[in-house]
Amino acid sequence: LAISSGALSEYQLKRLRSFVDPTADPQASGYQLRQARITIGSGGFFGKGLFNGPQTNGRFVPEQHTDFIFTVSGEELGFLGSALILILFFILLMRAFAIARRTNDIFGRMVCVGVIAWFSFQIFENIGMTMGLMPMTGVPLPFLSYGGSSMFANLIGIGLLQNVFERSR
Repeated sequence: LAISSGALSEYQLKRLRSFVDPTADPQASGYQLRQARITIGSGGFFGKGLFNGPQTNGRFVPEQHTDFIFTVSGEELGFLGSALILILFFILLMRAFAIARRTNDIFGRMVCVGVIAWFSFQIFENIGMTMGLMPMTGVPLPFLSYGGSSMFANLIGIGLLQNVFERSR
C-alpha cells in the first residue's frame, strides 16, 4: 500500500529491496549490507585484534563509526567481544527493570519502561540491521556509535533512570 500510494521515496524503496534481497544489486543498495556481513563473519570467534581488522581498516563498510559500529566489534573483537557487548547491554536493561520494579511511583515506573523500550529498540534495530535481520535505518547503537546528540540523549535516559532510583530510596 505504501509503495503503490507513493508514500515512500526512491531511496527508501531501494533500502527495502536490498533488505529483502541484498544480492539483487550488490554494488549499489546491497553493498553496505553485504560488506557488513562479510566484516562480522571475518572476525571469527576471537577476532582479528583491536585496530587490526582488514575490512575495517580498508573502509569497506561505509558509516562504520556511526550506524555500523557493530561490524567493527564483530571483526576486531570477534564473537566473544560482541557477546560481551550484548551481555553489558543485557545488564544495563536488567538494572533498569530492577529500578522500575523497585519504585512505587507509577510515573517513575513508566519512565523506566520508556527508557527500557527506547534502548531495547535501538539495540535490536542496530545489531539486526548490521546482520541483515532488520532493514537499514539510521538508528545508532547506544553508547557505542559516534555522535554527540545520540550520546547526550542516552545519558539523559540514564539520568532519568538514576532519578527514579534515587526517588524510590
